[in-house]
Amino acid sequence: MVVLGIDPGSMNTGYGVLRSDSGKVSVLACGLIRLHRLKSHPERIGQICRELEEVIVEFQPERMALETAFLSRNVQSALKLGQVRGAVIALAMGRHLTLHEYAPREVKSAITGTGAASKEQVAFMVARMLGLGKVPEPYDVTDALGIALCDLLRGQSREPFLPGGKARTGKGSWSKFVQASPDMVIR
Repeated sequence: MVVLGIDPGSMNTGYGVLRSDSGKVSVLACGLIRLHRLKSHPERIGQICRELEEVIVEFQPERMALETAFLSRNVQSALKLGQVRGAVIALAMGRHLTLHEYAPREVKSAITGTGAASKEQVAFMVARMLGLGKVPEPYDVTDALGIALCDLLRGQSREPFLPGGKARTGKGSWSKFVQASPDMVIR
């Protein structure tokens, strides 16, 4: 199973590609799509789609995991993020990928055990779980890897929360089946 995790943003979009095979998880690629601030919003969306299309063609994921939008006080920022998410969803559907969406708190809970974890805590745990020598930067990249990890934990069940509002946590120890791939691509 190959999963592409996406942390969408209107200025930076992080991605991470993970493979789960016989109980082992390895990182195939991760990176950041940096968008030029002087480009128009439609041009930035086009760049995101082109670069993600290249990742999809190269690594052939079966699933895409995407972070859901969060509430923002800035209406324009929320609208732009919604447009980016819509373009990424259309790309996934056009490539016939199974798409799962996860709230930021659900991802944090799956990775750290608490939905209130900081970005630093998530980044540290993602690097540790994947056996990476150092924490990938910036947080958009570790967030995308975390989203893909969350999907590997929860993607089949699609039960993001247990009755009573308690977040589900993964079963077992990650260290038993997570390994860094020596041929991992970091862009």
